[in-house]
Amino acid sequence: MPDDNILKARQKLVSILQAKGPSLPVQIAKETGISSLFAGAMLSELANENQIKISNMKVGGSPLYYIQGQEEALEKFYSYLQSKEKEAFILLKQNKILADKEQPPAIRVALRNIQDFAFPFSKDNEIWWRFHSITEAQVREMLEPKPEAKIEKPAEKPKMPAEVLKKPVLEPKEETKIKVKKPRKTQNQEISKQETLDIGLKKEQSKKEIKIKEAKPAKIKEKSDFVLRIISFLQKESIELLEERGLKKKEFSGVIRIDSPLGKIKLLCIAKDKKSITETDLRLALQKSQAIKMPALILYQQEPNKKTLDYAEKWSSLLKLKKIE
Repeated sequence: MPDDNILKARQKLVSILQAKGPSLPVQIAKETGISSLFAGAMLSELANENQIKISNMKVGGSPLYYIQGQEEALEKFYSYLQSKEKEAFILLKQNKILADKEQPPAIRVALRNIQDFAFPFSKDNEIWWRFHSITEAQVREMLEPKPEAKIEKPAEKPKMPAEVLKKPVLEPKEETKIKVKKPRKTQNQEISKQETLDIGLKKEQSKKEIKIKEAKPAKIKEKSDFVLRIISFLQKESIELLEERGLKKKEFSGVIRIDSPLGKIKLLCIAKDKKSITETDLRLALQKSQAIKMPALILYQQEPNKKTLDYAEKWSSLLKLKKIE
């Protein structure tokens, strides 16, 4: 598909967010008519390019995507926070700023979890929190109020006694300055210093030469049969391997690129040499993919159980399963 179509699709995603405000990948997929996986991949790319933002808060297990300037619209989703996080949100919104040390332990933890709404700052080497809509200038006004201006009377000049006024003023005598000549360095001293420097440089050079001689070339780690099998499978499926991230004897991880209705997209590909993948495997893969803001493709050998498939369906916007043939 031509590049201009991909550009139009990306612009459409941005325009939807501008009109709708913070949205989930599933909602955006319905608006565009494309699969939630591809919508999630394009949103991740836009976020990596700083064209859109991703919330730290999760709604139904998925983050919200929004345009910069729509931070206030995130507040309507605060009901999805945990109970203590809700309490911390309301407390901070009402007080605007909070001193961390004055809060109970549970609220202190909750403040650190609501990163979309609570911003930390330091005052007198202590942690404070400000609500996201409160600017730093407003914080300074609240913590450092301007003192009221005091009108001070000009101080009266002390009157000198008549006896002091009659005494003549003696001019200070000029101080005699004594010049101390610095001892000159002899030629022998200069030569000895130069010799010391030369010896030091020679020692440093000899140490470097020894280190260079001792360095051994790094051994190239051979790829296991399982890793070679996965690479061969990707080539067979016309899937482009862009980067090998983690290669172990029974595990493969790499960045791939596949064709989609909207052009090529990048995914994190993960495969393990085991009969069947589990829900735990999907959880770990999801964490790795979210860390690099990229959907994940999980390769498996035998059909997973229903619980694992249900988990994959729940996160279908960020996870895709494919059987190794």
